[in-house]
Amino acid sequence: MKLVYGVKDRPKPLQLVLFALQQLLAILAATIAVPMIINQNYPDVNMSVGAALFGAGIGTLVYLLFTKFKSPVFLGSSFAFIGSMSAAFAGGVSASLGYLGLIIGACFAGLVYVVIAIIIKLVGVKWIDKVMPAVVIGPTVAIIGLSLSSNAIGDAVSAVYDSAASAYIMDTHSILCLICALVTFGVTITCSVYGKKFLRMIPFIIGILSGYLLAAILTVIGIAGNVEALKIIDFSLFNSMEWYPNFTFLQIFKGSLTPAEGSSIGAYIGTIAVAYIPVAFVVFAEHLADHKNISSIIESDLLVDPGLSRTLLGDGVGSIAGAFFGGCPNTTYGESIGCVAISGNASVATTFVTAIFAILCSFIGVFTTFLDTIPSCVMGGVCIALYGFIAVSGLKMLQKVDLNENGNLFTASVVLIAGVGGMALKFGAVTVTAIACALILGILTNLVVNVGRKKKEDRQAEPAADAAAPAAEASPAQAEQSETKEE
Repeated sequence: MKLVYGVKDRPKPLQLVLFALQQLLAILAATIAVPMIINQNYPDVNMSVGAALFGAGIGTLVYLLFTKFKSPVFLGSSFAFIGSMSAAFAGGVSASLGYLGLIIGACFAGLVYVVIAIIIKLVGVKWIDKVMPAVVIGPTVAIIGLSLSSNAIGDAVSAVYDSAASAYIMDTHSILCLICALVTFGVTITCSVYGKKFLRMIPFIIGILSGYLLAAILTVIGIAGNVEALKIIDFSLFNSMEWYPNFTFLQIFKGSLTPAEGSSIGAYIGTIAVAYIPVAFVVFAEHLADHKNISSIIESDLLVDPGLSRTLLGDGVGSIAGAFFGGCPNTTYGESIGCVAISGNASVATTFVTAIFAILCSFIGVFTTFLDTIPSCVMGGVCIALYGFIAVSGLKMLQKVDLNENGNLFTASVVLIAGVGGMALKFGAVTVTAIACALILGILTNLVVNVGRKKKEDRQAEPAADAAAPAAEASPAQAEQSETKEE
């Protein structure tokens, strides 16, 4: 697609503010969802939503610095580490030790990225194109979008799923939620396709505000008439809003740091290492796929300039910095990439201002709570478009691949089937996501077919070489005969 604003372009001030707000809205739901999930699982833990938003902003700024402001990607809380974060709280007597475990774990994960970055700096990145060509990366990127599709639909419908009937059980409330989602989606698409130049660049803001307005009207009517089915927005969140972020590093000093009975600090740190390090390798695969995807959108290979070593360092150090404040290791966000693809705005200045907004908004309790009140059905309507664009971006990478060749066909097929089929594997406390499994199978399949392809080429080359040899040997005799004729 044609970009309206390139990586180095700087939109006008008002446009820049609106673009940054749009990016913030796109990444908000996933960023604050991680601490909310941890809080639900551990009642004595109170991870701050504002702190997670602050940490995401800090992590993004670190990432931009390491990448020389050449990569328009926002870093947010990573869902892949939820199990690791749970292990940090489960291994301690107090929540304070759990918070310390979050920071230690983020350091372990970040160091994995640093080590990989150093190795890549020494050996280069050419091997990546051989190991993970378009036939592997393309379907993997598509899987990232497709794997999130159920979340988008689930949020949009906001109903209980009947596994026996393979359908959502709809009632009045869920029907109204679906209407709000469809209005959000419809307005977003209308602005993106038919809107004038400026509206086409901020479709998410218009779509979310439209869906929120409809949901608010229904909620007000429901409160006035005491009709539960109409209450889509939870305005009670304003009663318990936090006015400032409760940073993770401050929580460490609010309780005991004594490990569980029968354990030791060394054993606890070992548990944290086992919980975080393997997951870091899984997220590394998603890091590669995300940067291949954004590279295809901006038509500039980020693995070469600023270089994969820099993007990894930015991601790793950004995760450590973000977790220090918010507790959540960060990762590159597909929502951010999807926002770039749909709006046509790849300006790094927008990403920078978005990070600043995330930091500032974390101290504005009213604004943070307002963002938190955006109903899941409205965000689901937006995410249908966002995740769809991610999936399509991956499929576009396959355009340059010869799928008539059986080796390529098998490679792409195994990635798609493993990913769509949900081939997630759990080994003890470590879960290898479906995306990672799909990528690994794709790499292995590609290596196998390449070995077979090389052997086939060698066999075809041997007869040609044998045929050329007699001709070469006969050349002197032919030359002598030719000279005799001339005499």
